[in-house]
Amino acid sequence: MADLELFDDSGVRTVLCVVAHPDDMEYGGSAAVARWTRRGATVSYLLLTAGEAGIRDRDPRDVATLRQREQEAACHAVGVTDLRILDLPDGTLEYGLDLRRRIARVIREVRPDTVVTIDWAVEAGWGLNQADHRVTGMATLDALRDADNPWVFRELLEDEGLEAWGAERLLVTGAPPDHAIELSEEDITAAVESLRCHEQYLGALDGHPDPHEMITGMTEGAGRAAGVDHALGVRVFPL
Repeated sequence: MADLELFDDSGVRTVLCVVAHPDDMEYGGSAAVARWTRRGATVSYLLLTAGEAGIRDRDPRDVATLRQREQEAACHAVGVTDLRILDLPDGTLEYGLDLRRRIARVIREVRPDTVVTIDWAVEAGWGLNQADHRVTGMATLDALRDADNPWVFRELLEDEGLEAWGAERLLVTGAPPDHAIELSEEDITAAVESLRCHEQYLGALDGHPDPHEMITGMTEGAGRAAGVDHALGVRVFPL
């Protein structure tokens, strides 16, 4: 990782995080969320699926309920009270106008200055990126433009009264970073706890690293690149 500039997040007050599954925010992103909520920001989570296909040997209907409970606990650990989970199918998300419309609707409802999503590249930092992540990132990118254009998805205004809204910035986690968000020990502790909340899901994965070791390792690496103790590496797109 090249040397990273620290991201000035003093203007981050209302945040919408758009991800594919329960636990997607907990691989580092929730540490920044803990920082922001501690400073008084309002953070909303939009999950496109309930992650029901995530545990191979359990009925998806039971898994959806389980993973929602685990995500609610993970949100509580970092100060998030607004959790929205759509009814789209885990593992088979499809990019298209309907998905863009559903994300744009929430952007207009929440009216965030900052949107956070996940990397849409085929090759991510940990290996080959899965389809749901790629679809989520790209659809969120396009929905940001849709939400800001009053002539796109006109029914959101005409039928639902949702005025166009333009966010100020997009932050992408998991992508090759160009900035770093400095994190405190308190942020790290909250992030580790939020990942631990996915206890049954993580327990179903072979060889998953200890959450404390994983989160501290990730944030120490980004911190070194930014000249601080701990940080979250992000790609920043001004809008």
